[in-house]
Amino acid sequence: MNIKALLFVILTIFGLQSCAKTEPQQNLETSKVEVGETAKTSSLTPAKPIDPLAQYDQKQGDNLTDTAKFIAGMNVDQKSQFYPLQKSQFWVNYRNFIDPAWSKLEKQQLTKVSQWSQEELAKINQSNPRIFYPFSGPDFLYAYLFFPTAQEYVLAALEPVGTVPNFQELSESQRNKKLADVRDSLYSLLQFSFFQTKEMKSDLSNQGVLPLILLFMARTNNRILDLQYIGLDQDAKIQKFEKGMIPGVKIDFVHQGEKQPRTLYYFSGDISDDGLKKTPQFSQFVKQMNQPVTYLKAASYLMHRPTFSTIRGLILDQSQAILQDDSGIPLKSFVPQQWNLDFYGTYTAPISLFSVRYQPDLRKVYQSNSSLKPLNFGVGYKFGVNQSNMMLATKKEKP
Repeated sequence: MNIKALLFVILTIFGLQSCAKTEPQQNLETSKVEVGETAKTSSLTPAKPIDPLAQYDQKQGDNLTDTAKFIAGMNVDQKSQFYPLQKSQFWVNYRNFIDPAWSKLEKQQLTKVSQWSQEELAKINQSNPRIFYPFSGPDFLYAYLFFPTAQEYVLAALEPVGTVPNFQELSESQRNKKLADVRDSLYSLLQFSFFQTKEMKSDLSNQGVLPLILLFMARTNNRILDLQYIGLDQDAKIQKFEKGMIPGVKIDFVHQGEKQPRTLYYFSGDISDDGLKKTPQFSQFVKQMNQPVTYLKAASYLMHRPTFSTIRGLILDQSQAILQDDSGIPLKSFVPQQWNLDFYGTYTAPISLFSVRYQPDLRKVYQSNSSLKPLNFGVGYKFGVNQSNMMLATKKEKP
């Protein structure tokens, strides 16, 4: 081999060694650039998305969901610890009461409410709004039907929170009593579309709102992910409940077939002017809401009274929109320069119990505009078809 050939072999060997040393470093540097570019341009295959449901305890979620189904008169999986309990004759009779009543309610009411929402609240629901529902009692059902895309629901009423019944530890007679209490509490909603205040005071004084909220979640095909007893502290911050706080509950849930969890808050408290003076943190909490949509139904015309002026003012100040029947905020409180108003259904007069709350200005609106869209479902105190009214108020943009 001559000298030139030898030099060529030596250089070739060293060249290969050099490539072997430098190429991994070039790849590493390239990788750094590409990762940075991925964040900007997503040119590479994206990382596997994190499952938002993975943070929840699966076993706890199963137990909460099966508890909700048991209360709702819905069959659970054969592997569930609730399955043997559903063999009792009392539960079978309980299910046979709820099933046909619920089917009738769905046909006459709930399906129509959902269809109306799709047509008339489409723009609002596109934004996945936060829903504020004062004077709600346990009525998660209608808040969910009108606003099915909301990521957060905040309910507030006088009724106590209550607890989730531990049916596994109860005797058969105790289980039957719990179910009978739920059945009795459901009666007015199934018949009239709202909870009667006097009945709620007696029916829910012991059991609280939780069993009914869980029932509505189960019947609307939601899975319960987590439940925590919470409270509002003096600084209007949500904490684990301690004595002296405004009591509440936080429920994380997800609709069947979806991956994004949602949250319901329920707070038990007096939101009259006197009540809010004693618990100013609730007013502060409402002020911290970022332009919620407020829903009002069968609200006993409380905000027609001067003694509920504070919560009325908070709702008008904070809300981007308000959906209500005539028992909510009186029409005269909506300043025309600030609100766009759309009316639905019909208005003649309140039921006799609230006859003093007749609104002549609202009656004039319905008399003078024959083009108002009808409601093919009943809602509120005038629960008959073509007897109900609703108003959608949307806040005008400031110039």
